[in-house]
Amino acid sequence: MILLVTFGMPTVHASSTQAVVVLGDSISAGYGFQRDLGWVNLLAQTLVEREEPWRAVNASISGETTGGGRARLQGVIDEHTPAIVIIELGGNDGLRGYPISKIRANLTAMVDMVQQAGAVPLLVAMRIPPNYGARYTSAFDSVFAEVAQSTGAHLVPFILNDVALDDGLMQDDGIHPTAEAQPLLLDAVWSYLEPLL
Repeated sequence: MILLVTFGMPTVHASSTQAVVVLGDSISAGYGFQRDLGWVNLLAQTLVEREEPWRAVNASISGETTGGGRARLQGVIDEHTPAIVIIELGGNDGLRGYPISKIRANLTAMVDMVQQAGAVPLLVAMRIPPNYGARYTSAFDSVFAEVAQSTGAHLVPFILNDVALDDGLMQDDGIHPTAEAQPLLLDAVWSYLEPLL
């Protein structure tokens, strides 16, 4: 078995392995701490430890929006030929007050691209602080489920649900989880990912 080191962590790399690509923003890119400690790299470790015929590819960029992800996605698909794509985007759109219709269109387009490539999309729901107003916040919270329902994508609930209200698991900015929170993020995704492996 040959190991390919990705972001400092080993992932299985052999002709029989399939790729799980994570297309995300700072939540998946490991913002504010050593990237090796992030949940995507913990996923890579888990796949190795379980001797699963899968490898994890982290295509996340801090600050990424749904528009940026949409623009990059085809290149990522062409490079890695994933069987599963986890789309963890939208938080930055919400924090910038982007129109919900634009977020919906970008998420839908990304799911369609993944499906057209013969891969399975997992859409990770995001939330924003309530100070954006009840109407916008509610519409933002709902858009992920709406896209999942209309496209048939698998929906992963808000992965910071068990983290966001715990000051000890959040960085000082109140937006990004700490390194200590990363296993909880992996747990939140794993329960929805594992049945697809």
